[in-house]
Amino acid sequence: MKKEIVVALAGNANVGKSVIFNQLTGMTQIIGNWPGKTVERAEGTLRYKGRIIKIIDLPGIYSLSAYSQEEIVSREFIAFEKPDVVINVVDASNLERNLFLTLQLLELHVPMVMALNQIDYAVKKGIDIDVKKLEKLLGIPVVETIATKGKGLQELIDKVLEVVDSYKGEDVFAYDIESEKVLKYRPEIKEYVMKIYKILMRYNVPLVKSFHPLWISLKVMEEDEDVIEKLKSTSSGEQAYKEIEKVLGDLKAKFESPIGTLVTADRYDIASYIASETVSEIHHRITWTDLIDNVVLHKIWGYVSMAIIVFLSFYGIFKFGEYFSGILEDFFDQFKPLVYNLHISEMYKDFIWNGLAEGVISAVTIVLPYIFPFYVFLSILENTGYLARIAFLMDEVMHKVGLHGKALIPVLMGFGCNVPAVLGTKILETDREIFIASFMSTLVPCSARIVIILGTIGVFMGPQYALAVFALDVLVVYVAAYFANKIAPGKPYDLIMELPGYRMPALKPTLKQIWFRIKDFLYVALPIIVAGSLVLEILKYSGIFKYVSYVMDPIVVKWLGLPSIVGIVLIFGILRKELTLIMLLTLAGTTHVSQILTPKQMIVFGIVTMLYFPCIATIAALKKTIGWKKTWWVVFANIIIAILVGGIVNQILNFI
Repeated sequence: MKKEIVVALAGNANVGKSVIFNQLTGMTQIIGNWPGKTVERAEGTLRYKGRIIKIIDLPGIYSLSAYSQEEIVSREFIAFEKPDVVINVVDASNLERNLFLTLQLLELHVPMVMALNQIDYAVKKGIDIDVKKLEKLLGIPVVETIATKGKGLQELIDKVLEVVDSYKGEDVFAYDIESEKVLKYRPEIKEYVMKIYKILMRYNVPLVKSFHPLWISLKVMEEDEDVIEKLKSTSSGEQAYKEIEKVLGDLKAKFESPIGTLVTADRYDIASYIASETVSEIHHRITWTDLIDNVVLHKIWGYVSMAIIVFLSFYGIFKFGEYFSGILEDFFDQFKPLVYNLHISEMYKDFIWNGLAEGVISAVTIVLPYIFPFYVFLSILENTGYLARIAFLMDEVMHKVGLHGKALIPVLMGFGCNVPAVLGTKILETDREIFIASFMSTLVPCSARIVIILGTIGVFMGPQYALAVFALDVLVVYVAAYFANKIAPGKPYDLIMELPGYRMPALKPTLKQIWFRIKDFLYVALPIIVAGSLVLEILKYSGIFKYVSYVMDPIVVKWLGLPSIVGIVLIFGILRKELTLIMLLTLAGTTHVSQILTPKQMIVFGIVTMLYFPCIATIAALKKTIGWKKTWWVVFANIIIAILVGGIVNQILNFI
């Protein structure tokens, strides 16, 4: 009896996979990235009946093809790490659609248990599933679960242990496709699977030690580039593939459609058969979900409702942030006299307060008032099912820049802070999409930059001018993403996204989700903000500012039409964006922006501040997400865009 067991959770997105993971692992979770990938990896440990069960939450996927990082990560973990059991988490209310992935997992011939999740929601939709018949057809244990309430999870783990203890392995050298209970492909496919299988066996291809020959054969038929490359990576595999190509030539001649299309069609036929045999409708009715979707997915009212929901949410976030931030700042300000009453030199007092303390305070006054409510709002939208509707609505618009609608989710997060926005792009499928979305996120004004625009243009010129600047930013972000899409190698894939049913967010999983996101921000941004504040204070005493002005004046004064001291502000504002306005006022020796900048200069200053060089914490997030090479490309592009757009606006305003 194995004492330590590895279990992988596999399933489509939005089936409750992560909720099962959270319920089973509690506080033992470790969140990171898969080696060499930007896809998030979550693992945790469960101690049960004297055994240690390591649980890996694989990314949400819809197939085991090589179209996305998530799919490659999932299938390679199953193949090479060889978990003792795969728990296939399935949405009971969408069984037929979910079975498409289940069948591909069965093709891998791995020990498996199905978690038929959200069974309560299926009942509400009038769906009844014959679990015993489903078990018989699939040939694997099936357990009904309601993950949000913890129901069925103990039985699920008991079944996992039963499968582990009873699994005897499989002799691939004695495989016969006719022995398959559920994987009933058309005769031609079965015939050529066996031909490919015999070639693989004859050449003793090493890949068979990782992937089952049935799965390899089907993937070769589907012309899966990743599998073919792995097959050809050894001398015996190279020879085997040459012979397989000749055999497949005969099969291709029999059909007009690509063989991969036929394999996919067979899988859907099998899934349809299983669903028809096991699923019945207790009663058919129009649900309140259908009624809501008639509005929120409407070609006109969908966008109207989205605009209202997003506007009210962000308005509430920033009103709350403005109020709570003021309270926190007043609270921390009372500690300032304690530092400046110390019997040490004035320089050291500045280092302690302006360098160290202000760094921590600025992080706290952003995270608590702005980031926390933003993540609460984001988690509610996500867990109620509405966020998927926003992504669906915006898919056509985002597709113009090589992204899908769900890329809008991390981009919107940039209004709170660019750091979690960049880190949030890891939900996307490919490196290409992650790069474009990260680039877009850096151009979105974070809360610190929004404060700068509102504190200058909004206060001294009126909110209509501030809104005009934000509208310009939306245009710049879209145009920049359009060109990034043109130069980024690769191609966008079609969106495959499930629209989950509406439901009340479960409190415990939602709170954990919020904490993990805030923790990611704190761990990446806080140390850099504090270190940056200290460096800034040291440089202020070094007298280096005058040299910076000399270098920056040709751009700042002549092209942008701004005062010379703005050059210093722009350079050192990379440490902390909220310092941009504070430093400008400090260096000018006034608290009134109108004494430093004219109305025209306020607009240009706001635009440049909004678009230029991301803060150092965002650069760290970029490095973590897309690597140094692409990070410096984004930084350089930001600088060029800010200078170019700011200068053009300055020249236009000179003629008005």
